[in-house]
Amino acid sequence: MRIVFAGTPEFAVPSLRAIARSDHEVVGVITREDAPLGRKRVLTPSPVADAAEELGVPTLKANRLDDAATEWVRGLDAELGVIVAYGGLVREPLLSLPEHGWINLHFSELPRWRGAAPVQRALQAGEQRLGVTVFRLVAALDAGDVLSRESREFAAGTPAGDALTELADFGTGALLDAVAILGDDPSAGEPQTGEASYAHKLARDDGRLDLSAPTARVLAHWAGVTPEPGAFALHEDQPLKLHAVQRVDGLAAPGAAGGVELVDGRAILQLADGALALDRVQPAGKPAMDGAAWLRGRGGKAELS
Repeated sequence: MRIVFAGTPEFAVPSLRAIARSDHEVVGVITREDAPLGRKRVLTPSPVADAAEELGVPTLKANRLDDAATEWVRGLDAELGVIVAYGGLVREPLLSLPEHGWINLHFSELPRWRGAAPVQRALQAGEQRLGVTVFRLVAALDAGDVLSRESREFAAGTPAGDALTELADFGTGALLDAVAILGDDPSAGEPQTGEASYAHKLARDDGRLDLSAPTARVLAHWAGVTPEPGAFALHEDQPLKLHAVQRVDGLAAPGAAGGVELVDGRAILQLADGALALDRVQPAGKPAMDGAAWLRGRGGKAELS
């Protein structure tokens, strides 16, 4: 089948590579325009753009799927469109342009967690069973008929970045299954069933942890916002980013919730019903560092809020 692929971030790359390795032909790739990255704001191609160049696939860089993008796709004579985290909406007439329409690999068990940040919001809500769904793209948000799905369990405290990487890899199987299903039956698909929920895009303030909450909830929140937008608490009214933490069981409480002390050489944050080890932190305006080293620089004690 002749396929046009639309995607942008690193976790869309495994899907592009999987299709390119299959019996299908990737006739074109759409990705977002080069973006300024780093302190020097150097214009940098997206991970999907780099992969497409390596694969030798014609590429369109566009931040909107407008009339120009539609005409570009029309010239490819694609039979199917595949979208994985492109970062923009597919509207008519582009939506109906490929013979078999478009399918989307979404990182949740739809209809749960429709929207921009499904893995992050699921983890933040304390869910440990995460999945992927491949569905037909329709005008309504993440609401089309389902072609395939897979799921698996993740350990409590798995950061969203790690979970997305794993889902991106094993989700390629569901994606290739969906393409094969459409090849056998172009009308295939089952309506979504169950209660829908929405995964709002994360903002910086979503990263602030509530240290008065139970330990399991704090750890789930931390997982959902790591690495982006980044978990933090306040120390002396300045954000302290918490890059790496671990739940510590069976440890004597160092003090009131929010208190941090050195215990057996580790920086231990006391919570309402347990504790977290702060393995790697980043004070405001400074590079990331070992949590114990940071705490020793504060005399071995600190208060977070």
